[in-house]
Amino acid sequence: MSRVGRAPIAIPSNVEVTIADGHISVKGPKGTLERDLPGAITVRAEEGQLLVERPDDERRNRALHGLARALVANMVHGVTEGYRKDLDIVGVGYRATAKSPTQLELALGFSHPVSVTAPEGITFEVPVATTIGVVGIDKELVGQVAANIRKLRKPEPYKGKGVRYRDERIIRKAGKAGK
Repeated sequence: MSRVGRAPIAIPSNVEVTIADGHISVKGPKGTLERDLPGAITVRAEEGQLLVERPDDERRNRALHGLARALVANMVHGVTEGYRKDLDIVGVGYRATAKSPTQLELALGFSHPVSVTAPEGITFEVPVATTIGVVGIDKELVGQVAANIRKLRKPEPYKGKGVRYRDERIIRKAGKAGK
């Protein structure tokens, strides 16, 4: 059996889980998340824990077992603590401005400012003009919004300018060899 799929998921006391017909809903202090379970995977609540089970050892069900457990665990973590991705902006004149918690304006070296609107459930934090925080309860959505912002101006390998994740390391290339 999958080592990931076998592990039980602890349900905190302030989280309410509803399971019905391959659909799971997790409600906590930060909000509510819902998801359809993949394939024939089932989830059952037992003694303050969630157990993810597969019907048989077919290849597809084995592949989905660990995935389903990770998705449900991410939902429980999201509604209790939430997720955050930090982005750094590197470059002369590159900066971010928060117009509202869901609206961001970026100056990334283009001839025009770039506006980014957050989807529902995502907020932006700009503590410093060169730092952006993407905050939300859905791990997948937080990661996708951060990736979309990074895609606007990827870090380039010669000077390192662009939008990068906080913990990302850019491998620099040597420029032209002069005389």
